[in-house]
Amino acid sequence: MITASGLGHAVVDDVSGSIDRVDAFGGMEGRPHGTKGTNFLLVGTDGRDGLAPDEKREFHLGGAPCHCTDTIMLVHLSADHRRASVVSIPRDTYVRLPDASTLRISPGSRVSRSTAGAAGSAPPVPGSASPSDPAAGTSAVPTAVTGTHPAKINQAYALGGPKLTVHTVEQLTGVHIDHYLEVDFTSFMKAVDVIGGVPVCTVTPLKDSFTGLDLPAGTTTLDGGQALQYVRSRHVDGSADLGRMQRQQKFLAEVIHKMTSGSVLSNPLELSRVASTVLDSVRVDQGLSTSDLIALAQGMKGFSPGSSEFVSVPLSVLDYPVPGIGSTVKWDPAKAGRLWAAIRADQPIAPPPPKSAPHRPAAGTPVDVDPATISVRVLNGTATNGLAASTQKALHATGFATPGPATTALVRTGRTIIQYDPRWDRSARTLATALPGARLQPAPGQGAVMKVTLGTDFTKVTPVAPKARPQPAGTAVTGDQEVCA
Repeated sequence: MITASGLGHAVVDDVSGSIDRVDAFGGMEGRPHGTKGTNFLLVGTDGRDGLAPDEKREFHLGGAPCHCTDTIMLVHLSADHRRASVVSIPRDTYVRLPDASTLRISPGSRVSRSTAGAAGSAPPVPGSASPSDPAAGTSAVPTAVTGTHPAKINQAYALGGPKLTVHTVEQLTGVHIDHYLEVDFTSFMKAVDVIGGVPVCTVTPLKDSFTGLDLPAGTTTLDGGQALQYVRSRHVDGSADLGRMQRQQKFLAEVIHKMTSGSVLSNPLELSRVASTVLDSVRVDQGLSTSDLIALAQGMKGFSPGSSEFVSVPLSVLDYPVPGIGSTVKWDPAKAGRLWAAIRADQPIAPPPPKSAPHRPAAGTPVDVDPATISVRVLNGTATNGLAASTQKALHATGFATPGPATTALVRTGRTIIQYDPRWDRSARTLATALPGARLQPAPGQGAVMKVTLGTDFTKVTPVAPKARPQPAGTAVTGDQEVCA
């Protein structure tokens, strides 16, 4: 966010003294070797100090914080500063953490703004390959070792602060972390507000009663509080944490796009205002210097949406129950190993863009069930010749399966009726979206084929399209695939 000009140096110097610093690396042993490029560990915690009671109520932030990492992302900036690779690490990742009796890291790990005291290092996270081993980072399933206990990776922060969080990620991935950045709820909201909000787009309304999220379909510019609801929501649909991580990636892609395409990097006054607010509200490691910030911004100045790439760690087990811990996820050893090897080698993680124009979702009202899986039979219950045949053709054009010819109903009707077997009620609701005003009539035992009898109230078929589904974990995309069109 800082230019390489003399003014850029002045801006950074002006705010660097107010940055809250933590000891994220002091005294650590057995760390992976450094790699080309620069690796940042970006974590979001559930801290909410500084928020007024009414803000906590408005954004559903009641209750005590767990002092754990709500979000963990490893951000790799390539050596040529032309690419940023963002890897989301599921917070429910199964790990083994050291017992309190063997832990030698102070959970606070906070240092002064000028110097850091060295603290002891935590024992290695069991089950991972040694960082010096060529296979480092490929072992995704830690094994039981005396002095450790099963846990989710987000609990590392509560147990050992930034240092144990960094150590755990390094041992699982074999990637050397160069810098640590920490954002809590309060600082996240401030950062979003100071850049004027962030646009997000969705083809369907998004609601989550747990966070209070309530977004209409289309594009909405979110302020800090709304953005926090957006990136925290896990109960929007059945994709749970996977969907949440992908929304976080979309959000970050929009932030990068806004910062690099607007006037922030070129307007000294705007730059100073944004830098002062953002840098004053985050916690970083003591080694993140002025020159590092300048180098980071130099790389961002030439960024386009396609310069960033996003992926979540590939998973092999989505629901691994652990007594006393709950449901955890396990990484896919082979796929995760290849991902981290690419990061260590400073290589792209997203496939090259297709030569043809990217595929765009079909236009239409989003529906839960893919119309291609729904068979429909159309009958004409009016005196209008050819109505059933034209309607069946329109239903087929929007994706429905229409086996057999259209026919004439035995009796005429004033109301369009959809008869369906209750076992296929979701399919019936999808068909009803394409036929607004139609009455749903259960017909137990009818089977999978929907029966539509057109009445005199029928007007037209409304195009529909299946809702976009979250990408499988481990599917990398570029920023231009994530930002709003």
